[in-house]
Amino acid sequence: MISYTKHLHESSLQWVTFVHGAGGSSTIWYKQLKAFKAHFNVLLLDLRGHGNSKSHVKIKYDFATITDDILEVIDFEKIEKSHFVGISLGTILIRNLAEKHPHRVSSMIMGGAIMKLNLRSQILMKTGVLLKSIVPYLWLYKVFAFVIMPNKNHKESRLLFVREAKKLYQKEFIRWLKLSSEINPLLRFFRTVDINIPTLYIMGEEDYLFLPTIKKIAADHASALLVVIEKCGHVVNVERPHVFNDTVLNYLLAKPAEN
Repeated sequence: MISYTKHLHESSLQWVTFVHGAGGSSTIWYKQLKAFKAHFNVLLLDLRGHGNSKSHVKIKYDFATITDDILEVIDFEKIEKSHFVGISLGTILIRNLAEKHPHRVSSMIMGGAIMKLNLRSQILMKTGVLLKSIVPYLWLYKVFAFVIMPNKNHKESRLLFVREAKKLYQKEFIRWLKLSSEINPLLRFFRTVDINIPTLYIMGEEDYLFLPTIKKIAADHASALLVVIEKCGHVVNVERPHVFNDTVLNYLLAKPAEN
């Protein structure tokens, strides 16, 4: 089972589960923990090979098995239903979980959501796959981080993710990079289907690679709401934590509590 930590609220029956992105860990939510555990039970996950979770060398890495890792934890903790908060690749895993087990998802909070790889990002991923056995993974990750988060005000996010990525091994990075081969058909399906689960997309206005697609999805899907944070890049929960926390909490607390 992947590593996780939980924080129990003295009276709330609602859960919020946080899912980080590739190369990160549950530590990226340190600016959210205090605010959210004041209202909810909180579950923080480390995806396989990240943080305190061991890699699964003999098991193929695909979105189905990684999604099942999350399901295994909420089953073990007997969490029947949860709000899910994700960042970057974590949003793909949340959407995949909601597709397979919609009755387990109260709402989806999609920060820096990835719902399409444009030509620039596809070239970046394909280049990474080609160079994965030649170039040190940390160098590749630094390039990825700079392309996705290029501005001066994105520096904290870049440094945080590069620091967390140092805890990965080359083989682990390659396993996650290979997921890019199955990502486009999955995202194409997600863009087409409105799953009818309340969804808040919270994006930075400087998230140039991914924001245009999310604007279209939010306009097309009745269940979706988009909030764009000014002067902010991809990792919205790190760059503008107070705005992120206030926006998400207002969204969640406005919803009727579910038993």
